[in-house]
Amino acid sequence: MADQSFQTLGEFIIDKQEDFLYSTGELSRLLSAIRLASKVVNRQVNKAGIANIIGKVGSSNIQGEEQQKLDVLANDIFIEALSQREVVCGIASEENDDFITVRTGPNAHLSKYVVLIDPLDGSSNIDVNVSVGTIFSIYRRVSEPGTPVILEDFLQKGVNQAAAGYVVYGSSTMIVYTTGNGVNGFTLDPSLGTYYLSHPSMKFPENGKIYSINEGNYIKFPQGVKDYLKYCQKEEDDRPYTARYIGSLVSDFHRNMIKGGIYIYPSTAQSPNGKLRLLYECNPMALLTEQAGGKCTDGFQRILEIEPTELHQRVPFFCGNTKMVEEAEEFMKNAQ
Repeated sequence: MADQSFQTLGEFIIDKQEDFLYSTGELSRLLSAIRLASKVVNRQVNKAGIANIIGKVGSSNIQGEEQQKLDVLANDIFIEALSQREVVCGIASEENDDFITVRTGPNAHLSKYVVLIDPLDGSSNIDVNVSVGTIFSIYRRVSEPGTPVILEDFLQKGVNQAAAGYVVYGSSTMIVYTTGNGVNGFTLDPSLGTYYLSHPSMKFPENGKIYSINEGNYIKFPQGVKDYLKYCQKEEDDRPYTARYIGSLVSDFHRNMIKGGIYIYPSTAQSPNGKLRLLYECNPMALLTEQAGGKCTDGFQRILEIEPTELHQRVPFFCGNTKMVEEAEEFMKNAQ
């Protein structure tokens, strides 16, 4: 194996291929397609201030949210990259109303995998030059290979994920992913266009001191969340904790996994099921969290065990250091 400090993402994927259950090389090619698409999106993100790709499109996605130009562009780039390689039979995107059946190539229906993706998380931050990201989730299909994909291929519990990860487009661009054998991070060298292993075996620190939540919605939060926030702010023992909130799930999660913290997007009076999507955001981040030694729940139950009922289902979301999440859960339980 290549020296870890100079090991490329491509080399790492090949070296770890035996970790993939039922491996035939297809999942490796799928991850390579995501790698390629991320580099194309990264190039566009870095041109955001000088090209006509910032601002709103004038249309809304299935959630009723106004789409940014880069939302649409990133969505097209990832769908194109995944469709052209004959490695997936279906794609579901946060930006599309329904899933896409991949028909490109004679063997497309024979592919074993489906991908669910949030092409550009936090895209409204592009206008002000703040980090954004891409989140992806990969499952083995449950329908018969050789037939078109069906809704049930996508409506699987998070525990069934074959792989999950994210790309963060920030001061540097990184891919962080897991195939169920730990979490590893790769940083893009823009001069070479190559991702190198920079963060092997990523883990949440045992203790954290950061809490990430949009406190502007405090008045709308459940009582358990309000009580937990007061606990975070109280001067006692190792507290108060530090508040840090970027407004991009990928960026907030990435910081908290490295430095230690909890991210919360709870239910509110207006959004009783929360705002984050189970399939495109919560499940992939939950798999990464658990593989990095953390915990991820909806305040009461494990995210990865929630049974999906629709493509764009939303759930409350608590993830981070195990100790901090369990503290928050205790406040939620006591407030019932």
